Amino acid sequence: MAARPRTLPAAIAPVLVGTALAIHDDRFRALAFVAALLGAMLIQIGTNLSNDYSDARRGADTEDRLGPVRVTAGGLVPPRQVLYATYVTFGLAVLVGLYLVAVAGPEVLLIGAASILAGVLYTGGPRPYGYEGLGEVFVFTFFGIVAVAGTYYVQAEELVWEAFVFAVPVGLLATAILVVNNVRDMETDRRAGKRTLAVRLGRERTRALYIAIVAGAYAVAVAMGIAWSPWALLPLLSVPPAVAVTKLVREHTDGPTLNEALGRTGLVQLLFCVLLAVGILLA
Repeated sequence: MAARPRTLPAAIAPVLVGTALAIHDDRFRALAFVAALLGAMLIQIGTNLSNDYSDARRGADTEDRLGPVRVTAGGLVPPRQVLYATYVTFGLAVLVGLYLVAVAGPEVLLIGAASILAGVLYTGGPRPYGYEGLGEVFVFTFFGIVAVAGTYYVQAEELVWEAFVFAVPVGLLATAILVVNNVRDMETDRRAGKRTLAVRLGRERTRALYIAIVAGAYAVAVAMGIAWSPWALLPLLSVPPAVAVTKLVREHTDGPTLNEALGRTGLVQLLFCVLLAVGILLA
């Protein structure tokens, strides 16, 4: 429960897009792809464990929260055990990263270290950025730009402009997942002193932000379809489920519906990225 496996598509999706571009450019490395995928999943799980522990310590996860039960705050697992699991998971991510450093150079070490640090400091440390309304910025950066471009780099050992552009819709849709999460938790976050972007903006403006983020992802696909290849338009096939989940976020405030919207936003991101990866390969 603390690992939150339902969040793993957000870690898997950018690796698929970066790898598709590497294949497109004849730079594919199978072992580097597997290591990047495993590393991304481990960092995601480690971040979830760290957040479970840190939010409980800060009193952000209370009994009246609308989301799934958190194991530390719920007393299901001793805090120290969750902390040890965090260390072990990040330690495994480091071991995977050492292979990528060996095949792609020391630059990968900086990428991995920054990703782990961002995961820990989201709700941990003296000034967690997730409590200051900066979570969306970091999610866009690390689940979009860093993940897609980094995956491409460990296989190609260079960077191309397409890796950064294709990273934008991936990061935007990952950010949309966090926005739904924060809309759902607005009241409990406010009481706990967690000033997320949703708390700062208010419900209506955060809903508008969600719509703009989702629309922005599809706008980039259209732009790349015109400027790069018509196959980049393939993600438009995911517009119907995206419109449906946007309607849920716009019209509902209850926890169960927003939990459903959270899961469906994750599925939209995964579907969009799979279609984008296929489009890149076909191009």
